[in-house]
Amino acid sequence: MESSERQLALIERFRTAEHVTVAELAELTGSSEMTIRRDLDQLAARGVVRRVRGGAVSLLLRGEAPPYAVRAHENAEVKARLAAEVAGLLADGEAVVLDSGTTTLAVARALAGRRLTVVPLDLHAAMALADAPEVRLLLPGGLATPGSLYLTGPLTENALRSLRVDTAVIGVCGLDAEYGLTAHDLHEVPAKRAAIAAARRTIAVCEGGKLARAGLGVVCPATDLDAVVTDASAPPEIVAALQSAGVAVRIV
Repeated sequence: MESSERQLALIERFRTAEHVTVAELAELTGSSEMTIRRDLDQLAARGVVRRVRGGAVSLLLRGEAPPYAVRAHENAEVKARLAAEVAGLLADGEAVVLDSGTTTLAVARALAGRRLTVVPLDLHAAMALADAPEVRLLLPGGLATPGSLYLTGPLTENALRSLRVDTAVIGVCGLDAEYGLTAHDLHEVPAKRAAIAAARRTIAVCEGGKLARAGLGVVCPATDLDAVVTDASAPPEIVAALQSAGVAVRIV
């Protein structure tokens, strides 16, 4: 098991258990205890766990996403495929609000060669597009959250309310037909809602596992989405329920 894959397995375990021993994690991953200790030291440096004698204690709150530095390295190949699919749904000349997150950062990179107006809701995406020659970059302002650098607060929301764009590309923490689109961080919810309200159409983009989860804050009902771009790991029953609700689901 490669280092990135192994650390993802550790993070998933810490999402369901508060305290886990080195021996248990070594058995889970088929790795040596020395390797697991190194992994735990790295996860502790990223704020995922706190090291204790013989193991570690999870610092992930229930329903909370891992730190941005961890998520940025998760499933990069899948995110690139999703981003390419989203890019293919956008026509040159469109105005696009691009939500915050690591998957939407991949979308920003896929749009760097396009002729578009882009309103990014985090500074990572803004930097990815800063040198794109044909992208007209509009920054909404607001409070940049440490680490993820997503923009929130009245400045962000007011800027979005003053715009009318073609498409909002929205990141997902959780999504299903019953609970709709949800976010882990309540501070993100108003900006996501304002982005959706400013757009003629809304595309949600996420890995398939997000369709089996729910975040704390409700952003919008599933029926507010025009399309969902996801991958083959999406639970078929949730895909079917979204389609029954009138949402186009594209699996790549």
